[in-house]
Amino acid sequence: MASDVFLNLPFWERLSEMEKEYTTRNASVRHYEKDSLLYGSGGVCLGMACVLKGKIRVSLLSEEGREITLFRLEKGDSCVLSASCVISQITFDTQMTVEEDCDLLVVNSGAFGRLSEQNIYVKCFMYEQMAERFSSVMWTMQQILFARMDQRLAGFLLQEYDRTGNMKIHMTQEQIALQINSAREVVARMLKRFIADGLVEVGRGVIILRDTEKLREI
Repeated sequence: MASDVFLNLPFWERLSEMEKEYTTRNASVRHYEKDSLLYGSGGVCLGMACVLKGKIRVSLLSEEGREITLFRLEKGDSCVLSASCVISQITFDTQMTVEEDCDLLVVNSGAFGRLSEQNIYVKCFMYEQMAERFSSVMWTMQQILFARMDQRLAGFLLQEYDRTGNMKIHMTQEQIALQINSAREVVARMLKRFIADGLVEVGRGVIILRDTEKLREI
C-alpha cells in the first residue's frame, strides 16, 4: 500500500513516527461494490474509515424495516461510527451501504481505539467527528419533523445539482424517496406538482431541473 494514502487520515501529521508505523501495520485499503453492506447492526466492527473514492449512505433501520437516511459520505470524508465498538458514547446502531463503488482506507477498531487513548489529537478528531455526525443527524430529524415535503424535495434536488453541476439527476423516484425519508408515492405526487409549475421534467430514471431559482425560493 502506497505510503501517501495515509495522508488522507486527518490526524496523520499529528502522529509520532512510532504511531505512524503502528497505523500502517493496522490499516488497509478495501474495495466495496455498489449496494454492499459495509456495516450494520450485529455486524463486525469495521474500524475508523476514510473514503478514498465512491459514496456511502448511513442510515437507521427500524424493526419494522423502515429505513431513515441520516447522512452520506463521499470522497475525503471520514467516519468513526463504523468504529462504534471502541466508542462507548455511541449507543445506537447505524447501517452503512455503498451507493457507488468505493475504496476505503480503514484503520482497524483495535488500533484506532489505542491511538485515541494515547494521542490527544486522535481523541479530539474522534469527538469532533461524533459532534459533526450528531449535527447531521439532528438536521435530518428537523427536516423529517418540521419541513414541508416540497421543501425537502426541492432541497434535495438542489443539493444534487450543486454537488454535480448537472441539471439531470439520474435517480428513480424510489431512490429519491429513500434519500429524503419519504414514500415513493409521496415523491411522485410532489413531482407532478413541480412539473405543473414548470420546475422539473421527469423521465425514466431521471429528473431534469428546469427552474433552479424557483426551487430555491421553495
